[in-house]
Formats: sequence, C-alpha cells, structure tokens
Amino acid sequence: MAKNSSSSDVAIEKWKRDGVYIDKRGKLRTFHHKKLSRKRCGSLRGQGWKYGSGFVDGVFPVLSPIAQQILDFLQQEVDADRVWGSLDNLSPSHSTWDDLINVAVQLRLNKKWDPIVLLCEWILQRSSFQLDVMCFNLLIDAYGQKSLYKKVESTYLELLEARCIPTEDTYALLVKAYCTAGLKQKAEAVFAEMRKYGLSPSATVYNAYIDGLMKGGNSQKAIEVFQRMKRDGCQLNTETYTLMINLYGKASKSYMALKLFDEMRSQKCKPNICTYTALVNAFAREGLCEKAEEIFEQLQEAGHEPDVYAYNALMEAYSRAGYPYGAAEVFSLMQHMGCEPDRASFNIMVDAYGRAGLYEDAESVFEEMKKLGITPTMKSHMLLLSAYSRVGNIAKCENIVNQIQESGLQPDTFVLNSMLNLYGKLGQFENMEKVLVAMEKGPYEADISTYNILINVYGRAGYFNRMEELFQSLPAKNLTPDVVTWTSRLGAYSRKKLYQRCLEIFEEMIDAGCYPDGGTAKVLLSACSSEDQIEQVTTVIRTMHKDMKTVLPI
Repeated sequence: MAKNSSSSDVAIEKWKRDGVYIDKRGKLRTFHHKKLSRKRCGSLRGQGWKYGSGFVDGVFPVLSPIAQQILDFLQQEVDADRVWGSLDNLSPSHSTWDDLINVAVQLRLNKKWDPIVLLCEWILQRSSFQLDVMCFNLLIDAYGQKSLYKKVESTYLELLEARCIPTEDTYALLVKAYCTAGLKQKAEAVFAEMRKYGLSPSATVYNAYIDGLMKGGNSQKAIEVFQRMKRDGCQLNTETYTLMINLYGKASKSYMALKLFDEMRSQKCKPNICTYTALVNAFAREGLCEKAEEIFEQLQEAGHEPDVYAYNALMEAYSRAGYPYGAAEVFSLMQHMGCEPDRASFNIMVDAYGRAGLYEDAESVFEEMKKLGITPTMKSHMLLLSAYSRVGNIAKCENIVNQIQESGLQPDTFVLNSMLNLYGKLGQFENMEKVLVAMEKGPYEADISTYNILINVYGRAGYFNRMEELFQSLPAKNLTPDVVTWTSRLGAYSRKKLYQRCLEIFEEMIDAGCYPDGGTAKVLLSACSSEDQIEQVTTVIRTMHKDMKTVLPI
C-alpha cells in the first residue's frame, strides 16, 4: 500500500469521524459509525468464504484498486501499530468490508498468516464493523496454520461471547488446528462440542479431520474416522472420496483407491478433476501406466480439461514404469494443448530420465528448466544427483553438491545420505566415514536411514565388527532400528549362511517390537542350507504374520 511522504499512514481516503456523508440524492446525512448496520444483500457478511477452498462466493477474489493497495501494504509492513494506524483511516462502508475480506482471503491463498492475524484482530478489536463469524473463522484458520492452538481456543471463545453462531467451517477449522498441533484428543472433543449444541458433524468437519490426520502421518486413524463417518450416516461428498483415494494412493494401495472410486460413482457422487487426478496418481506411484492412462481418458470423457496436475500424474506413471520416452510424450502433449509445465513437470522428467540411466537427458531437462527462469529446488538437484549416482559418477555428484551450496541451498540429510550410499556402493569407505563425521558434527542430523545405509554397506562388505558397532550405537543416538535396519543386519549373516546367528537376530528383532516384512522373510530363507531349516523359517514367519505367506514359497 502506498505511503504518504510525511507519514506512514496509508494513502486511502480518510473517513469523517463525525459520520457526515452525502447520499445519492445529494442530501447531507449522518450516521453513528459504531452502529453501522449492514445488509446481507451484495455483501460478504457471514457468508461466501468457505473453509478449505479459499474462495469467496465461488470465485477467486477480484481486488479493487484500494483492496490491492491494502494487500500490498499488509504483505510489506510487519509493525502492528503502523498497520492498525493505517487501517484506522479506512471508511467503514460496505465496500470497505468486502475489500477487507477479499484481502484476507487473498492473503490466505498466499499463505500469509501473520498479515491475516493483524487484519482480522484489527477488525475484531478496533474497527467499527460489527463482529462477524467469517472474520473469526479466518482468524482461527490463521492461528491454526501457525500451530497456535491456545490462540485458536481463545478466538473461538470470543466468537461465542460475541453471540456469533459457529458455522460448520468454524468447527472444521478447530479440528484442523488441533490436528496441526498434534492434539487428536482435542480434535475429537470438537465433535462432542457440536453434539452439545444439537449439531451433527457434517462432511466438512469430518473431511477436515481426515485431512489433518493424513497430514500428520496418521493414516490408520484417518481410515477409522472415515468408517465412523459412514456408521454415523454422514453424507460422504466428493472431497471425502478424493481424500481417501489420495490416502490409499500414497500407501501404494491403488486397488483400494479404485474400489472407493467405484463406490463413489455407485453412490451418485460425482468425481471432480481432483478425484480423477488422485486416482491417476495412485496408479502412477505403482508404475501402472496403462491404468493411469485409462483413468486419464475417463477424466477427459467426463468433460474435464486436464490441468498441469493431471498431466504430471500421468507423466509420473510412465516415469515409475521405466518409460521415460512415454513421459516425454505426455510432456510434449501438455505443451501442445496449451498447458504450461511447472517446476514439478520438469522434476518428473529429470527423474524419468535418471531412473532409466539417461543422465545426460536428465541434465538437459534440468538446464532447460533454468533457461526458462524456473529456479531448481533442493528436490530438483536431488533428482539430478540420483541420476548420476545410479551410474556411479562420483565427480559429477560432488559437483552437484557444490552447485547446491553455491545456489544458496543447504544440503540436507537426504543429500548426504545419497553421497554416503554412492561412496558405499563404490567401496570408498574412507569417504563414507568422512561424510558420517561431517553429519555428526555439522547441522545435518543423521537419521535411521543414514545408519541403514552404513549397516547395509558394511554388512555386504563383510565388515561385521563395524556393522555391529554402528548398530549398537543407535540407542545412544535416540534412534530406533526399523525393519530395514534389522533386515540389513540379518542379510550380512545370511550371505555367510550363518543360520543360527540369523535366528538369534530375528528373535531380537521380534523382542524389540519390530515385525518382519517380505524382505526379512527372503533374507531368512536365503540363510537356510537344508529343507528342515526352510520349513522351520516358513512356519515361524507364517505363524506370527499371516500375510507373510504371500511372499514365501509353498
């Protein structure tokens, strides 16, 4: 927002504090600004903005020139007194209210939570506008995004004290805020709060809970909530099914995602473009490009114009299936159809070529991205690093790490783990140990994946003492061995056919509460030297893990 040269006040027409104005007929009239009433018709009061979408009245906010000034000012100014002092100069009119709400929603789309807090707190505490549930909702959303759940609670109480009626959006935002803060019990309490007022939790509230649980990595609880939603007779909507299709897709359970998609259509619930894209992504993660293409065609047959996310999902399917040129065809088609590739599109192509060992093509795409003015992210560099790592080009990988630092990015644990893995595969243990020392001393925290790489490398090389030393050091580093750690350790002894030692480690693994997967079973079986041993291992694993029989020979 523009500032006067003599002060920090906003250059917006100042309203008269005595409340005098000229009406449309040219007559002088007055009003008391503290009692300014508002008509529902034509305004955004109490309606319009919907949780989860960031839309006002179904469309992105169109900012007036004054609203654009306010937006620019709020995104630049951080001092609360200066912001509030400038906002004090605004006229308390219907159009000003709409401008402010449009600005708040645009800030939300931009994920600018601090300016939203300043704006909404000014409206509630200092302005002459009547208190409105939409403003409280926006504030609850902003505090929730900042994980300030105490502020969320106090804002909700203020809403009740102001005699505003909470909407389903209010409760959805409360649930989401508690999930963001990791407070599942408080999220559950919101449902009890609704029932206390005689309200049945709607799909909007359930969807917020499922979404919050998914983002918190609690997929199993999200599935339980989805089943409860069905038992409670809550009407599932398109967003509900899309969330769950996403959940199963990310868990590499495309068959479950497809089952839900079919159920959705049988319930006359219409999929939208996000639903189709989620299902394409589900098949893409498993490299099922034919199924992904089938759903992509259904998306078009349903009358949807594929967007960049849909094209990216289809490209990912070909990439994961090992068909880089198939991904390249989709990339070209996207451009031909007038859909501009984004950074993710280029990253997918770098990955597609890298997975296929076509590192020069991967680097060409990487360079093309830079020429087009798209700044490579850490992920972009990582994908290129992986491409050269696959072919064992250490010099190039070290050069990419240097490029990362030169571009102002800091190599993270994943980057250093990749270098550890590369040095290990090529038997450069001295360099591998140097990276480990740097990680232990530097700002890059070694995680369980770091030690899984080391244990696997030393185990494969037959350095059992160093492998055991690393394994035994984990508790002191507050790291818990996972199934990969145990299986890598087992693998070292399995290769030497040390069957009894493998059984001892397997028992340790179970006692530690870590349960085997298919990989563990295969490693144990490879340690066997006789039919009796194979039968013993098969019986033990089948007994403790019913599903394991699918990966064991009969």
